[in-house]
Amino acid sequence: MIPNDFIQTLLSRVDIVAVVDQYVPLKKAGTNFAACCPFHSEKTPSFTVSPTKQFYHCFGCGAHGTAISFLMEYGGKPFPDAVEELARDAGLEVPRTHAPLAAAGRDEVLDLSGVLLQAAKFYRQQLKESERAIAYLKGRGLSGPIAARFGIGYAPDDWQPLAGAFPEYQSKALETAGLVIAGDAGKRYDRFRDRIMFPIHDGSGRVIGFGGRVLDKGEPKYLNSPETPLFSKGHELYGMFQARPAIRAAAKVVVVEGYMDVVALAQHGVEFAVATLGTATTATHAQKLFRVTDTVIFCFDGDEAGRRAAWRALENTVSVLADGKDAGFLFLPDGEDPDDFIRRRGKPAFEELLDQATPLSDFLLNELAARHPPRSAEGRAALVNAAKPLLAQLTAPVFGALLRQRLAALAGLPEREMTALLPFQRTASAAPPVRRGAASRPAPSLIRRLIQYVLLEPELARRNDVPKPLGADVDGAALAALVAFSEASKVPLTTAGVMQHFAGGSHEDVFVAALTAAENEGLEGELLETELVEGVKRYWLNAQKRGDDAESRRAPPVDLSVEETERARQTQLARDHAGGGT
Repeated sequence: MIPNDFIQTLLSRVDIVAVVDQYVPLKKAGTNFAACCPFHSEKTPSFTVSPTKQFYHCFGCGAHGTAISFLMEYGGKPFPDAVEELARDAGLEVPRTHAPLAAAGRDEVLDLSGVLLQAAKFYRQQLKESERAIAYLKGRGLSGPIAARFGIGYAPDDWQPLAGAFPEYQSKALETAGLVIAGDAGKRYDRFRDRIMFPIHDGSGRVIGFGGRVLDKGEPKYLNSPETPLFSKGHELYGMFQARPAIRAAAKVVVVEGYMDVVALAQHGVEFAVATLGTATTATHAQKLFRVTDTVIFCFDGDEAGRRAAWRALENTVSVLADGKDAGFLFLPDGEDPDDFIRRRGKPAFEELLDQATPLSDFLLNELAARHPPRSAEGRAALVNAAKPLLAQLTAPVFGALLRQRLAALAGLPEREMTALLPFQRTASAAPPVRRGAASRPAPSLIRRLIQYVLLEPELARRNDVPKPLGADVDGAALAALVAFSEASKVPLTTAGVMQHFAGGSHEDVFVAALTAAENEGLEGELLETELVEGVKRYWLNAQKRGDDAESRRAPPVDLSVEETERARQTQLARDHAGGGT
């Protein structure tokens, strides 16, 4: 593993503008640099790179990160390779630690990530030593390079094979990571046994879970990792990390249902495929897909189960559709899945089918008409009623208008009556303009302000006694984690270094939102520490006013004089009046 302190040092020496500019030409835009986003199609630049924060962010698709993240997301490099490249350019040598488990006290996400990576290496080594597993993969038409590309491995047919990889087999981390199951009387055993192992990677290339397929007959055919702090089936897509460059090149992505489908398609040259992880397509899946491409094709078996899965995908996709984004549905011949189809008929036949995918609008209307034949007034009324909740989710104005036109024709209603029955969803772009001078967003909370100050100047958390809020509040938990990390770090911290540390974790969204809002507000400069100190005093004063004894007992001995309190209040009021973001 690469020590976190080295990552902090590396990012303090790297110029993200120079890194990004090698791949995407940047133009000066005020204090930042801008370009059309390399992660989605756009005509007006919304991709900004901040040389002061050493961070990039797209206001269109939400892509964000550090120089390391950019090489991983855009260049398709695994985390270690991205670090090696940046270190080489900076004249640094990458140190590595080889402890079997991360040291106690480290962030839980980092602990689990190291454990899962070590398990993945163990499974790959076991595959090399199992003639039976190798024969199975060869029988499925897979080559060595494809197996290596996806990191495929094998879990031996034994109760505790991972004990050979982890001397601390009783470690809680193995159970939290979903690798072992606690049995009766304190005994434990491996979750995955006698299975082909498919590592699941997040967008940064970290191993976050596994899918295991039985070699012979057995149930369940596929076994996935359980939900963990790192892994959520409703948020991740198998093969997304490997497929991203091909998705950009093909300008489309095909979504299939199984690990073997993704791997088999890649074996035959269709490298822009991903798969859901034993669950229906979610709105989060759809959002992730539309961030990297404008065209998403859902591929399902042609049987009744496949059509039900397709309808569920449609239901969870309509809410994230935007004008210029296309979703299609491909149904394979009965009895065939993508793995079978491409092995029997080849890449050209599969790509021809992709070109014939049914547009979402056609699938929606055809399916509703099949369920509610518009042959009578009652049938047409039922058809419109069934369409109502779906169309109510649409926020794409042009697509929504065209779909309502077609529905009106199908139901035999004048378009104006259809519009009255199914009014348009109000979108942010359709909202009336905010009066000049008025706040366009609600003022941020005090805790969010403290997060902003520490993110912009992480060293402030070492020089000041910044609170670590108690409780389960999202912002409070994020501030507590941020301050704890800043205090514990042994090297100077930067904004980019902090953001890289929390990348992919549960607090990342809070930090990205806070940093983006700070950018919009122009928060920076010498007054940050003054404002932080005043904000901390207000925090403890508020705790006292609420009668929060648990928090008040943790307050440092600060002088909350009337004059200081009033000055802090006036400072906050002035910022709120200026229209700060959340």
